[in-house]
Amino acid sequence: MIKGLAITPPTLGRISIGRVVEKNGKRLPEKDDQFTITSQIQSKENGWIKHPLDEQLRANVPNQKLRSIPVRMIFNDPDLNLRAEYTLFDRQTGRPVCVGNGETCQRLTNQGVEQHPCPSPDLCPLAQGGNCKPYGRLHVNLDDSDEFGTFIFRTTGFNSIRTLAARLSYYHAASGGLLSCLPLQLTLRGKSTTQSYRQPVYYVDLTLREGISLNDAIAQAKQIDEQSKQAGFYQEALDFTARKGFANARFETDIEEGLDVLEEYYPEQEQNRAVEQQASPKEFVQDIQQGLQQSVRPVN
Repeated sequence: MIKGLAITPPTLGRISIGRVVEKNGKRLPEKDDQFTITSQIQSKENGWIKHPLDEQLRANVPNQKLRSIPVRMIFNDPDLNLRAEYTLFDRQTGRPVCVGNGETCQRLTNQGVEQHPCPSPDLCPLAQGGNCKPYGRLHVNLDDSDEFGTFIFRTTGFNSIRTLAARLSYYHAASGGLLSCLPLQLTLRGKSTTQSYRQPVYYVDLTLREGISLNDAIAQAKQIDEQSKQAGFYQEALDFTARKGFANARFETDIEEGLDVLEEYYPEQEQNRAVEQQASPKEFVQDIQQGLQQSVRPVN
């Protein structure tokens, strides 16, 4: 295998809680209060083209507001499903310049990639001005017709990263390591904070699918795991192979993805903007209580 090429889960599409629109000749993030599932194809007029699953799931929810999505994890190891680190991107090329975990970092210099201490963005001189942010990528499966195909949810928000990391770790521990067999769903949640000036902001959570208790979910996971083993499926080998693939490169994010991240999370006119965008207070508050209680049916 080519060294320096990160082998990441195959991506079929994207899950987002906002979109990029063109205003006054510039492409800027636009607020939204629901999920959107898109393909990997863009058009000049409408941006990312919606994936057929978006319409399929949206048809079954009130007001067609997609605020929960049934998902399955591909890996049992939480750290393979959710990749997150502090990342500093070159604003011109989209190339990752420095990637760290709060202890150590890999930094691109004139002499190549070097390892340095990572004091976190608050204390790092390179990160001043909001240039370095936490960057998380959650890989989930939405359709059993392609067991290894994933849809990626990208975020630079602490709330989403922290919540997803906690949920994945908890479900992994509670199920005895059977994370990939649990019936889960992405859920949109809202809250108000002092930092948001008391206006609602939203983030992504990971929960059990509606109507399923934790005990029932674990029982289902054990049954699925046993059936998979009888069929010859080797989950431990899959996790091992994925771990090697991620480790095949110093930086997992390539230039193409970096440019998309810059466009979505680092708009030119709002360099300190967080990805967890503030929702429209009036619209969000009116239907958030009802909308967040709704779920969509799992995709067969």
